[in-house]
Amino acid sequence: MEELFATEYEFDLPRGYLDGSGALHRHGVMRLATAADKIIPLRDPRVVQNPGYLTVILLARVITQLGDLPRVDCKVIEKLYSSDLAFLQSMYQRVNAVEPVVEEFVCPECGHKFRQEVNFTSAE
Repeated sequence: MEELFATEYEFDLPRGYLDGSGALHRHGVMRLATAADKIIPLRDPRVVQNPGYLTVILLARVITQLGDLPRVDCKVIEKLYSSDLAFLQSMYQRVNAVEPVVEEFVCPECGHKFRQEVNFTSAE
């Protein structure tokens, strides 16, 4: 029997994207990156001129949903708060990692530290 794996992951932005009408969009979905997602943006003139722009294009390609927005494009990613951009960059690295992601946690009641593999919620 073939094992299925998650290809889409839900998230909630720490601050959220504020659109032109003042609506706040926080809940979204990110899909796993494909080879094309990593290769095609490298030819984009904006990336050639400014390699830091690669992150914007890459996130615009893999974020399939953000609130009620009809689509997520580079203009949306450009207008995110820096804390939300950092959150999405970290999430992208985690969901596309070859190795399982293990983080250290601290029990809020007793202060005991422990390590645990992080599993993101699948949107499928």
